[in-house]
Amino acid sequence: MNLSWLLCFHLLITAVSSDVGENGQYVLQKAGRDVIRPKVFILSTFAPEANAWYQGSSLDLFANNITIPGLSPIWPDVHCDSGGEVCQLTTGLGVVNAAASLTVLWSSPRFDLRKTYFLIAAIAGINPHEATITSVTFAPYVVTLDTQYAASALEIPNNYSSGWLPLRSELPDTTDPAAYPTLIFGWEAFELNAKLMRRAMAAARKAKLEDTPATKVYRALYDYAPANEPPGIVSCVSGASNAYWAGHAYGEAFQNYTRLMTNGSGTYCATNTEDSGIHEALVRGHVAGKLDYSRVINMRTASNFDRPPPGVGALSQLLYRNQGGHEPALKNIYLAGIEVVRDVVDNWNGIFEGGIKPDNYIGDMFGSIKNQAAPRDLG
Repeated sequence: MNLSWLLCFHLLITAVSSDVGENGQYVLQKAGRDVIRPKVFILSTFAPEANAWYQGSSLDLFANNITIPGLSPIWPDVHCDSGGEVCQLTTGLGVVNAAASLTVLWSSPRFDLRKTYFLIAAIAGINPHEATITSVTFAPYVVTLDTQYAASALEIPNNYSSGWLPLRSELPDTTDPAAYPTLIFGWEAFELNAKLMRRAMAAARKAKLEDTPATKVYRALYDYAPANEPPGIVSCVSGASNAYWAGHAYGEAFQNYTRLMTNGSGTYCATNTEDSGIHEALVRGHVAGKLDYSRVINMRTASNFDRPPPGVGALSQLLYRNQGGHEPALKNIYLAGIEVVRDVVDNWNGIFEGGIKPDNYIGDMFGSIKNQAAPRDLG
């Protein structure tokens, strides 16, 4: 494979970033290698999500551009406003890119992140039984959907509804506690600070969400709610997987797996390819004393349905159908997200600086974050 075009693309992006942020970089160099202590760190996963914060934003995120060795070769810079209060990073797509970028970030001596709030601000697929396209979701849990056994759909027994089975289980696609995996890697599920999530949702409700005639037309193809209803602010589980998948069989299997891994308390809606990698890195950063996992907010806006409406095939929807949700979902990242950012910055003294103490367990399946109740899923 000829990778020269990728190198040229990377050099072009780097050149553009340097030009845009030249003055900011100069100021940073004059000031020396001062440690930056952001109040909010925005986490994007690829360029269109990042652009939502660059174009028409009230934030001047190119005031300071800091190159961090080890970040994505396509997005090697952290961008911050002039005061270093709000910063933004693009991780790169996929679980591995996300985990690597976040680990590099909290390992860098350029930042003190111990009081920083992390806002994951990205798009996602959406479960039509839980929300609709262009909605904004906030996650109480993140579940890794594909850390399971997987058998070919063409070779499964007739009584199996899918080929997915929890690790070391013989029961497919079920919420039966007997199917609970007995082999645990630790990153199958994460629980977030519920009080902080509710605060972020309240701030996001101030936004007037973007919607389009095209999304309304596609929603109308579904004969059930909330798929055919207007967009809103929703709390539901983020389901991460390296696979871009579609269809009812997978959707129902992953719904059941999410219920299983959250002890019946979570329903997935937002599908993506990064969140479990982001959270694994952030939990490890907390354990290393570099950040506070209780200050993580997981926001995903819905760009497409994860399963088709009646009369449409899964492959057709995955490859060919224009649902109209991509552009408004990108706009809603900023419209909802800026309200969360403002809430943190404007209410730093007295509320956010000292932290919003969780009243629920937070962390991974191993109970890596100590001095709290055990993970509910491990009893």
